[in-house]
Amino acid sequence: MQIKNPKFEISAVSKKQYPKGDLPEIVLVGKSNVGKSSFVNTMVSRKNLARTSNTPGKTRQINFYNMDDKFYFVDLPGYGFSKMSKQEKVISGKYIEEYLEEGKNVALIILLLDIRHNPTEDDLLMYDYILKSNLPFMVITNKADKIAVTKVDNEVQRIKETLGISYSTILPFSAERKIYTDKVWEEIEKFLKI
Repeated sequence: MQIKNPKFEISAVSKKQYPKGDLPEIVLVGKSNVGKSSFVNTMVSRKNLARTSNTPGKTRQINFYNMDDKFYFVDLPGYGFSKMSKQEKVISGKYIEEYLEEGKNVALIILLLDIRHNPTEDDLLMYDYILKSNLPFMVITNKADKIAVTKVDNEVQRIKETLGISYSTILPFSAERKIYTDKVWEEIEKFLKI
């Protein structure tokens, strides 16, 4: 898919601030520093559409990125960041929960995991939450550039087995290599009625 004019639309902290209308929303969830912002930038071939940071836990709001008025990428706050205060974790958790419960336009949830590591306890909690939501989802194993190309398939399979995924899509991804982008777009397009 070619996105010609992607733009950041709004950072929201409550449903009153969500964009109006009924554009489908592709929702990105994952722990802090898993690379959700880099994922958005890579998918639309932009360097700075979504702000990236070396400091985990920077995204504390829900960021909506408008993709040519066809759909939104929605970046939810990262979870599991140890330096976030308890209160900040509770607030971020509320944003995430409210959005996933109220988000009437959710077309697909993408859970991003780090391909190099086993899913964390927080990842497993989020995965369980997604399963219970009955919303369509896929899993992206990010940072595939950090391991040898020959090991990527084995690591994806390991994560698939850890999660017990038998029916949903799980794909590798890398903001550096960009070789996986077309396959990810192919899967996303299945959930967009555009």
